[in-house]
Amino acid sequence: MSGRLLDGGRFIPDRNGHNLHAVYQFNTDPNPKEATFTKLLRTELSPIPLHDSTPIAGPSNYSTDYPLSNAGHTPLHHHPPPSSMGERESSPASSLPPLAQHAPPTPTSGHGRPPGAGPSSSHMRAHQSQVALTSSAARQRSSPNLNGRSAFSPPPGNTANMNNSSPSTPKKKRILNFTSPSSPRSLGGLSGARGISGDGGLDDMSHPAYSLSPIGKESQRILQSPRKQIRSIAKTPFKVLDAPELADDFYLNLVSWSASNVLGVGLNSCVYLWSAQTSKVTKLCDLVRVAPDGQEISDTITGLEWTNKGSTVAIGTNSGLVEIWDAEYCKRIRTMSGHTGRVGALAWNNHILSSGSRDRTILHRDTRIPEHYIRKLQGHHKQEVCGLRWNSDTDQLASGGNDNKLFVWGGTDSKPTWRFGEHRAAVKAIAWNPHQRGLLASGGGTADKKIRFWNSLTGGLVSECDTGSQVCNLMWSRNSNELVSTHGYSGGPVSNQIHIWKYPSMTQIATLTGHTYRVLYLAMSPDGQTIVTGAGDETLRFWNAFQKAKGEVGKGFGDGMGVLAKIR
Repeated sequence: MSGRLLDGGRFIPDRNGHNLHAVYQFNTDPNPKEATFTKLLRTELSPIPLHDSTPIAGPSNYSTDYPLSNAGHTPLHHHPPPSSMGERESSPASSLPPLAQHAPPTPTSGHGRPPGAGPSSSHMRAHQSQVALTSSAARQRSSPNLNGRSAFSPPPGNTANMNNSSPSTPKKKRILNFTSPSSPRSLGGLSGARGISGDGGLDDMSHPAYSLSPIGKESQRILQSPRKQIRSIAKTPFKVLDAPELADDFYLNLVSWSASNVLGVGLNSCVYLWSAQTSKVTKLCDLVRVAPDGQEISDTITGLEWTNKGSTVAIGTNSGLVEIWDAEYCKRIRTMSGHTGRVGALAWNNHILSSGSRDRTILHRDTRIPEHYIRKLQGHHKQEVCGLRWNSDTDQLASGGNDNKLFVWGGTDSKPTWRFGEHRAAVKAIAWNPHQRGLLASGGGTADKKIRFWNSLTGGLVSECDTGSQVCNLMWSRNSNELVSTHGYSGGPVSNQIHIWKYPSMTQIATLTGHTYRVLYLAMSPDGQTIVTGAGDETLRFWNAFQKAKGEVGKGFGDGMGVLAKIR
């Protein structure tokens, strides 16, 4: 035995770093049952195949610290022994006697062994150091199936808890690794077979358990694909025009912007034209006339609407007349009667002019022929018709009234195609979506405060949005799927505001304030970038609301007449 110990100082490694000399000595021991050192080798050198039929023992289930040489290596740590012999018998090493009975005594000298405790030669200590190093290297290279240890082993000093607990299946650890509560990671990769690299086990270094990032994969995916930022819109108007005597009447429509970039405004009995290119102001007409007997007859402007193309404008009056004017030559083309009440709503569909009146009727006229009258729609709206909008794409007309009703008509039919009664207040705000066929938006007054979206092809309600205030006007952007709404009375702290919405999410892109009265009038420039709003505070405010159309060179707006100018 002493001869073998003297030779035990030799270290003959194989390709994997195992001590072949120690294995040879283990196989040639004449009395292995009586040799404590042989038992240690049988336990520690389990990964090395032996030529005899003795079962290869798994990792030791006993917690014993064997100090290494004075080189300063970290002590080895083993799992504590099982709580019962029944658990230990299931291990291949159960045939071995308990190692705890032969554990080395507590060291009392600087070399780690008390005097008189077995062989004390330097060769014996060197041999033990080589064995410990060999078993440590083998244990580090073996897979979890062989050594049964988790990748997150407890620190060397925590031996008290190790001696009181039994070996357990390694559990998932979170090292600065955020896991979203909405999508918890599956534990299948940890509870399945752990010995094959790349199957999601702990041997796979790409496993989430080894991630040092505080951000999980799901959060990283969200961060790497951020939502598009909401574009910035100036909160102040870039131009303000003074519009004296601009009526504060919810049922009137007194502002319209032509395709030739001319803004028309009805002020009391006159209509004024403002050129956005030159800022020139022109007086188109004055409805104050002198009778043959010398008496002055006055009428007021209640409606104003440009044709889709050209320079022709229709004017509705308080007396129920509808006049057609050529804005280029400031000349009246014709005057049409038929209504018995004021005409506040006008809408063009090519050469067809439709007018809505306080007399609760809608008249269709063909302006190309002398006998212009086509059809009169009556008996449907029970109160004043205050909103009219044509959709040339589907050849449909939408009409809104003070009776809280919204009707959709097919062409010039005598009966409406759809009747909508969901609004709880007057329906003046009406707008057709130019980007989605048959989509109609409508807004209710003070008692309703909602914007509703309808499918005019099927007659169904698509969605609705509570704005919290009276909806006075609606208009779609020509360049994007966005909607602008103007408001009046509100139950909240903010009134008289202008909202820009992203459809269909109805996310508020911007809220514009500045008017001190209800924002009753709204028009849009031909390029679709600028909107103008009018209110009872007798001002017209110009806002950069929408972006330029893709691939389109915007037309110049004109330098104007300064920040504050008069429309007349």
